[in-house]
Amino acid sequence: MSLCSHEHHDTLHGVHDHHNVQNRLAEAETICVDSGARLTPLRKEVLELILNASGPVGAYDLLAKLKGNLDRPAAPPTVYRTLDFLLEKGFIHRLTSINAYIPCCHPRAGHQAAFLICTQCHVVKEASATGLIQQLDLLADSDHFQPHHSIIEISGICQQCSK
Repeated sequence: MSLCSHEHHDTLHGVHDHHNVQNRLAEAETICVDSGARLTPLRKEVLELILNASGPVGAYDLLAKLKGNLDRPAAPPTVYRTLDFLLEKGFIHRLTSINAYIPCCHPRAGHQAAFLICTQCHVVKEASATGLIQQLDLLADSDHFQPHHSIIEISGICQQCSK
């Protein structure tokens, strides 16, 4: 199932280009129900904050936004557990180079993405990294190395900022 409201066929696209947040939340709920998981109110609110953000958002930024919305403030470990759940389900990605989270518009098993991150305006674009991952797997296999996880992030200046 895809949370994406348009077809991009794994081409390079902005991660915040998907505007129908309510449909994406409903589809996330369906994915959770189908997998026997629960999209708790906190999980849903954190996902909604990430979906509505104009760029990558950090865990403590999320915590600050949650404090104003909850009856009792969420603790950092609770937010990190929530982020772990959303990562595991494929609803979000973690950008390790800037320690921030972005939405994933097409959660699916085995999805590997590559990210272009503008260091000036913080726009993030995503594309499938299938071919790159295959090359990295060949490299690892050549040394009998067993990778656990690969993250492909390229930092630089986007076309808009370079003008």
